[in-house]
Amino acid sequence: MADSAAALTEDRFTDEPPSLRWRLIALSFLMLFLELAMIRWTAANNVHLAYLTNFVLLASFLGIGIGFLRVHAEPDLFPFTPLVLGVLIAFVTVFPVKLVTFTTSSALEGAFGWSPLPRWIGLTVIFGLTVALMACVGHGVARTFIQFEALEAYRLDILGSICGIVVFSTLAFLQTPPIAWGLIVTVLLCGLLWRRLHLLGLGFIVLLAVASFQSNDYWSPYYKVTAERSATATVGGTTTHDVLTLSANNIPHQTAYPIETLLEIEPFYAFPYRHLDGPPERVLIVGAGNGNDVAVALAEGAKHVDAVEIDPVIQSLGSQYHPSHPYQDPRVTAHINDGRAFIEQDNGKYDLILFALPDSLTLFSGQSSLRLENYLFTTESMRTVRERLAPGGSFAMYNYYEPFLLDRYATTLDAVYGSAPCVELGDSLAERQQAVLVAGGGATRNCATPWSGTRVSSPTDDYPFPYLETHAIPTFYWHTLLLMLGASLVLIRVAGGRFRSMARYTDLAFMGAAFLLLETKNVVQFALLFGTTWFVNSLVFAGVLLSVYLAVETARRVDLPHPRRLYPVLLGLLAVAWAVPQDSLLSLSPVPRFVAAVALAFGPIFVANLVFAQRFRDAGSATTAFAANLLGAIVGGMLEYISLITGYRALLVVVAVLYALAFVVTPRAALTGRFSVQ
Repeated sequence: MADSAAALTEDRFTDEPPSLRWRLIALSFLMLFLELAMIRWTAANNVHLAYLTNFVLLASFLGIGIGFLRVHAEPDLFPFTPLVLGVLIAFVTVFPVKLVTFTTSSALEGAFGWSPLPRWIGLTVIFGLTVALMACVGHGVARTFIQFEALEAYRLDILGSICGIVVFSTLAFLQTPPIAWGLIVTVLLCGLLWRRLHLLGLGFIVLLAVASFQSNDYWSPYYKVTAERSATATVGGTTTHDVLTLSANNIPHQTAYPIETLLEIEPFYAFPYRHLDGPPERVLIVGAGNGNDVAVALAEGAKHVDAVEIDPVIQSLGSQYHPSHPYQDPRVTAHINDGRAFIEQDNGKYDLILFALPDSLTLFSGQSSLRLENYLFTTESMRTVRERLAPGGSFAMYNYYEPFLLDRYATTLDAVYGSAPCVELGDSLAERQQAVLVAGGGATRNCATPWSGTRVSSPTDDYPFPYLETHAIPTFYWHTLLLMLGASLVLIRVAGGRFRSMARYTDLAFMGAAFLLLETKNVVQFALLFGTTWFVNSLVFAGVLLSVYLAVETARRVDLPHPRRLYPVLLGLLAVAWAVPQDSLLSLSPVPRFVAAVALAFGPIFVANLVFAQRFRDAGSATTAFAANLLGAIVGGMLEYISLITGYRALLVVVAVLYALAFVVTPRAALTGRFSVQ
């Protein structure tokens, strides 16, 4: 009788019409696509989110989890998706937060010159609307999810997610504006909702169109870049012509001046060349941006300049509109790449290597606390830079530094080059001091002020956080995380019912937390090994999803060992990943480095998902189990900030502890049962 019942259950699932399968894939695509789009959209319009990119990510996880917990509840929330999305986009559009100056107390501004909303109000509303939006979408996914056998539903969900990351990455490559994202979402909603689509919800298309067709806005894979050109401008009492000003995600970023004006109002650009014997043969500029530094190098007689810039839109705008047209000079070769990756891959020798104001103003997208330039400033990076200098060559870097940051970089250069760097100070900006640091063979030439400050710990590839004064979680971060955790508990209890319903899936919650941390570790590891670029980031996320998909397919088709045998394999792979030094991979050539990185990163993910797939397949309620896993991922996203204290390598220890806890609390039947092919 039991076999007959199992057969009937299997027939029910395997006979689902293809249209239902495509519906689940489309819903899962929409869910991930919206999540990625909202992360980009909100950060581009509210500067408070520039350094808290996982704020929207964790709100999305919470909303999806609530949607799955309410799978059997009425009403159906999915038809409200367009309306909630419209309200969210309207709020972000009407109440943006811009940074307009670095020098006054009223530095922030809203739309139309208004004062911005207080930070706690703006972030609270964005958090609540994001949770509501993703709860609506998650409810639609969950209602389709339960119509399939658990692993089949999960497989289709992963397929949709893979498509979502591929399409969004393609749009990033094509530098499309938000209207393109909105049109894709609209087409999906029209197909999924049919006549139930609320026309008022389509108003968000109008809002996105207005935002997308601003003539001076450009959408790179990293920023909303706002370019303004002035026929004349007065700077420091001097009237100049043809000035290009760039903002990134509502933050003033760069200004391109004619070379004569630049050297008059910002003479520090020429300071590094004082320490050379003569005009340099080859110059490497990392953070070339709009081309100011390239123009200075050419004016100083450089015979060849390699200009490295990570953002293709900023480089393109500089190429078109810089008044001195440095990128059009035949002596210049532009490289769109991450600076650290270029330095590791290049074997050339340079008379001058320059880190030219490489301040990204944003975090690396995804579950990462990295800024795009963090790996440039580590001790290991500086050692590689030294290897790229020609005999007698110099390294220089300049920016507006806080006192501890100036000492940190000077300490690093002192340790790498064996002597104190030369420090030349300029103007002050708020609490920061303009400074040029020069080290290397030519640093002692014409140096009147060797550094003599306080020695400060140097950033490393394991702890690449130069902007943190101490190994600690900044107050704003942990306050925000505590508030998010409290709000999550309240919303789950109110919208999702009693916690008791999820208690039997505590192991899946631990797995969710561990998996998100493991994914974070892979993101930062690949960023170090292959570059902190959007393309590498997309490949890692796609690789993670593909590993999950392969694990699910394996679990569906292969008679797997007991989970109690797989857990030791998983913990062993984590131990190997912890034991292998990252710099040992950096020393490998690209192909062996890629193979080793994939094995170390995706081996644990694959085995972890074999364990998850077995447990998930046997879950009594697939939607509740999935919700528990997602809500555990929220905790994992919060635990990521431990890396600000310990560094990234220690996250593997936390991952191992979480998986060990998952093993301990897994129901005995799930650990000892034998799962066969279905």
